[in-house]
Amino acid sequence: MSITIDKVNKHFGGYHALQDIQLDISEGEMVGLLGPSGSGKTTLLRIIAGLEQQDSGRVLFADQDVSSVHVRDRRVGFVFQHYALFRHMTVFENVAFGLRALPRRERPNEEAIRSKVMNLLEMVQLAAMAERLPAQLSGGQRQRVALARALAMSPRVLLLDEPFGALDAKVRKELRRWLREIHDELHFTSVFVTHDQEEALEVSDRVVVMSQGHIEQVGAPHAVYAEPKSRFVFDFLGHSNALKGNIVDGRLQSGDAWVKLPSPVQGEAQLYLRSHELEVCSLGNDNAQLPFRVVSVSPVGAEVRLELQPQGFEGDCWEVGISHAEWESRHLQRGDTVLVRPRIGHLFLEGESEPRTLRW
Repeated sequence: MSITIDKVNKHFGGYHALQDIQLDISEGEMVGLLGPSGSGKTTLLRIIAGLEQQDSGRVLFADQDVSSVHVRDRRVGFVFQHYALFRHMTVFENVAFGLRALPRRERPNEEAIRSKVMNLLEMVQLAAMAERLPAQLSGGQRQRVALARALAMSPRVLLLDEPFGALDAKVRKELRRWLREIHDELHFTSVFVTHDQEEALEVSDRVVVMSQGHIEQVGAPHAVYAEPKSRFVFDFLGHSNALKGNIVDGRLQSGDAWVKLPSPVQGEAQLYLRSHELEVCSLGNDNAQLPFRVVSVSPVGAEVRLELQPQGFEGDCWEVGISHAEWESRHLQRGDTVLVRPRIGHLFLEGESEPRTLRW
């Protein structure tokens, strides 16, 4: 089931929560709505579901306008952050609830209900816990029950609002992988809300980055991360380091620090550099002079993360990732002085909304 959001606006009093939202979601696609609190992502999800009504614009399912269709008639499955399970009902009865609540003429018989519910519980790996109460389950198991309950109604669209927000990091990662597998098996169209960048990048076919009621960028996860189209996306999506200054004689200058620019430009500018787009070195070169003092060394996962305090120019601490082998060979410690040189950068000139990608 494809979804089209056509110039949707929503106000809450004087607050413009959604501003001319235009978005096309293909059938069978999993789309992540990513953004900080107050960006409008949950409001948009609720409008798709029919739980909120837009002030203007349309919502279409497979080219059919459902803007005035009641939530119960949209055939949308909704999974909430805090499960919303019935505490006095067993796992089986929670999943079966929607089927049993259907009008008599639409309601399956008991044998069909039992068969469908048990098939879903097998799929979410909870068949052995069908007679347990929600209180007897872990958080991850309860969220799987909530998903099975949503799927029991054979929804045309599955919507998830921060589905893993109440879970610890390890369980979140396991459920992300499991949700993607379920999605690929059943091929339903799904939209989920998250403020977790890793979650959105790992699970989504496409990511929609939202800010202050409008869409900043839409694209495949790798494209949005590698080629952000605005300062907001750089600041929000992954850690980035920034050098702000003036371009003089082909160099971006800030205090004692400078970077030579490969292309001839002028004026005030801001250069964004991802932590993996930088190299730590002992000597400067013709491309850059960026001095730092090491303030933190964190051997985390597959890399060692260095936190660096600018020396001779103003700005926040920078973050650079190096390999364990490089860290061991350099013997870098807190308090050491190092130089950094860029390999790839993204330059915003004053007055320009999109960056220029630079390579050295």
